[in-house]
Amino acid sequence: MRKKRIIVRFLSALLCLAVVGLCGVWGINGIVVNSAEDRILTPQEAAALEGVDCILVLGCLVKDNGAPSDMLSDRLRRGVELYDMGASGKLLMSGDHGREGYDEVSAMKRYALNAGVASADVFMDHAGFSTYESLYRARDVFCAKKIIIVTQEYHLYRALYIAEKLGLEAYGVHADYRGYTGQRSRDIREVLARVKDFGTSIFQPEPTYLGETIPVWGDGKVTNDEA
Repeated sequence: MRKKRIIVRFLSALLCLAVVGLCGVWGINGIVVNSAEDRILTPQEAAALEGVDCILVLGCLVKDNGAPSDMLSDRLRRGVELYDMGASGKLLMSGDHGREGYDEVSAMKRYALNAGVASADVFMDHAGFSTYESLYRARDVFCAKKIIIVTQEYHLYRALYIAEKLGLEAYGVHADYRGYTGQRSRDIREVLARVKDFGTSIFQPEPTYLGETIPVWGDGKVTNDEA
């Protein structure tokens, strides 16, 4: 009987810890989402803002042939749309170019150039390995203070939360032009990512790379690979 009571107490303690942990996760998730809701704008509202340093387009998957995935293509479409509407005269493409044979930012810039954006107006952040690093580098490397973030809505809450904690004046415009395969599992992972970046935003570690400053009001061609 004594052994049985010990097992019951142990399982009860585990259950209590699980409930507390789940409540913590959902509580943090709610904080992140609620903090950003009023800074998600329509394209027209974003275009009416003044003094925006750049439109930050966050990278994601590029196909094996170098073409943007559907999600990335939609982010780029929205970013160029905002540029054409006059929301800002500069685009900052931030993504993963950390290994040979995989290059998000070149695909992003190529899309913008094909859409008629001047090369000088497109900056490439080759070390945007995560949402947090993209925003940290937008502030410290590209000297941005007021930005418009473009990504899908599920991702926008976390990006805006991080931006606020880093001291950026940031607004977001979503790029959801369609539905995306696997979105349910992506939504679940995003809850955990919000919890992770809630902690990251408290401690604010430096990103993988920093380097010299490249003010976003200059010439974007200096960030090209050949430069």
